[in-house]
Amino acid sequence: MRVLITGATGLIGSEIVRLCERRGIEVYYLTTNRSKIKKTDTYRGYYWNPDKGEIDRECLDGVDIIINLAGETIAQRWTPVRKKRILESRRLSLQLLHRTLACEDGHQVKMLLSASAIGYYPDSEVHYYDEDEPEADDSFPGKVITEWEAAADSVERLGIKVAKIRIGLVLSAKGGALPQMARPVKYFVGAPLGDGQQWQSWIHIEDLAEIFLFIAEKGMPGIFNGVAPNPVTNEKLTKEIAQVLHKPLFLPNIPRFAMRFLLGEMSYLLFSSQRVSSRKITDMGFLFKYSSIKPALEDLLGKSGQE
Repeated sequence: MRVLITGATGLIGSEIVRLCERRGIEVYYLTTNRSKIKKTDTYRGYYWNPDKGEIDRECLDGVDIIINLAGETIAQRWTPVRKKRILESRRLSLQLLHRTLACEDGHQVKMLLSASAIGYYPDSEVHYYDEDEPEADDSFPGKVITEWEAAADSVERLGIKVAKIRIGLVLSAKGGALPQMARPVKYFVGAPLGDGQQWQSWIHIEDLAEIFLFIAEKGMPGIFNGVAPNPVTNEKLTKEIAQVLHKPLFLPNIPRFAMRFLLGEMSYLLFSSQRVSSRKITDMGFLFKYSSIKPALEDLLGKSGQE
């Protein structure tokens, strides 16, 4: 099997690449940075620029599966300009892939796996969401994800299977949210956010990479939640981080207005609550290596402390 990955040098993409290497899967990847283009027998980079509609069409040679992770991070202050870039980076990437696939009659791509996010689900502390939820959250993330998934769905019209993985809070020692959450705890200033009762549906990055390849190998289209089986509240997560780091928590909870002052509208990400089910993927036979939060944190924070 040969896969083409967009966003291969990012946090999730790098983990998928490492997993492919261990399994002997050839990886082609697209990058907007020509200096990141490498070519070996099993790992080949190609240039693209979705903003300008440019792509090296050789990237499709012999490719069976496309894994699309392209998109500017949503974890930044939401100015009007940045909001446009966040949305366009996702939509334009998929539109360029769609046009390229439509023009290349000889390609053998059978499936597109496109990243999505659990921010699709409405903010709630009581609902337990599965993939059949019809209503998207009426927030900026909800709008972005709805358009992101619609752009991915357009590829189905080419006779290519499409799977969308709604990713939860990705826990990694190498970046993302966990180092940002652990740092204040290490320096004795950690505390839950708001009332701490907002659900955080998390996943260990190794399990997330495994999910992408599991779905690719199954050839199963549709929507899948990329979350571990046991979501936790923000308060529980903060306490578990402190316990694993052997640090006390003694400060009061951080009020919502304080984070709103610091981060603006983007603070919504810290307080929105999505309790999300992984049952669909486990019913298909997927086995999580890290199904509970404490073992995941012990693995990741232990690695972080060793680096």
